[in-house]
Amino acid sequence: MRILGIDPGLRTTGFGVLDVQGSALTYVASGTISTLHLATGELPARLGVLFDGIREVVARYQPDSAAVEIIVVNVNPQSTLLLGQARGACITALVSQQLGVAEYTALQMKKAVVGHGRAAKSQVQEMVMRLLRLPGLPGTDAADALGLAITHAHVGQAMGRLAQATGLQRSTSGMYKDGRSR
Repeated sequence: MRILGIDPGLRTTGFGVLDVQGSALTYVASGTISTLHLATGELPARLGVLFDGIREVVARYQPDSAAVEIIVVNVNPQSTLLLGQARGACITALVSQQLGVAEYTALQMKKAVVGHGRAAKSQVQEMVMRLLRLPGLPGTDAADALGLAITHAHVGQAMGRLAQATGLQRSTSGMYKDGRSR
């Protein structure tokens, strides 16, 4: 299985791709999609760059599933709204390519990768480098994206086994069908 991790950001969005076979993780690629070449006020253009960039990554690496960071509300509501729009552009790009999208908080990712949810970015970088046997530290955005892919590799497998063992099914109450509520 090939997993694409996405760490959304309006200025820089990180991505990381890895292959999973059993419990073995193999690094495929990582990097960033940047909108820094555009003016801050050009929100639609920046969202377009993110959308197109994610679609290009999906086309190039052909992942089977994706994991995206959930945004936590921060002190500045305007920043949270802008980050939410970047995240929405990324998720829309993934869904437009018929990819399943799992979502994890930064706390969940840090706990899965480092062992505690309050880990520093440098600790995430170090553990991602070790877990994937990389020759050097990945950038912070790429490390977070790889961390999300690692989290999904571990948590997704466990949840799949749990669902099979218990007959656990996703609730459909309140979900939309063909764009309309039931």
